[in-house]
Amino acid sequence: DKVRRAAEIVQNRSKDILVDGEMQADTAVSPSILNELYPFSRLAGSGGANVLIFPNLETSNVAYKLLKQLGGAEAVGPILMGLRKPVHLLQIGDNDEIDVVYMTSIAVMDAQAEQDGMVMPEKLLEMIKR
Repeated sequence: DKVRRAAEIVQNRSKDILVDGEMQADTAVSPSILNELYPFSRLAGSGGANVLIFPNLETSNVAYKLLKQLGGAEAVGPILMGLRKPVHLLQIGDNDEIDVVYMTSIAVMDAQAEQDGMVMPEKLLEMIKR
């Protein structure tokens, strides 16, 4: 129910963002599986999801660490949202300068969003549209 509600909130705030609700992670990130099993999905034909939202910290942490190690992609996070003030964390082992640069960039965007009376996702969307 949390994931469905989160998808509704994002869709209502930003019509330009393709958002869908609950689905298996392999389906969400695989265009072929997505198009075959979920042709009715808002993400069908889009190339798959590039952001995954998890219902709790435990599942998100397991997935994050697996994707970071096995996927060979740059991972940024964790990013905690929904608190009264922004919180940005560096993980144990994030000693690479690029990790610090990424999180610092997110902290700066978060501060700018707060000054502009926006929340972080709205600020990111505004920057992407430029």
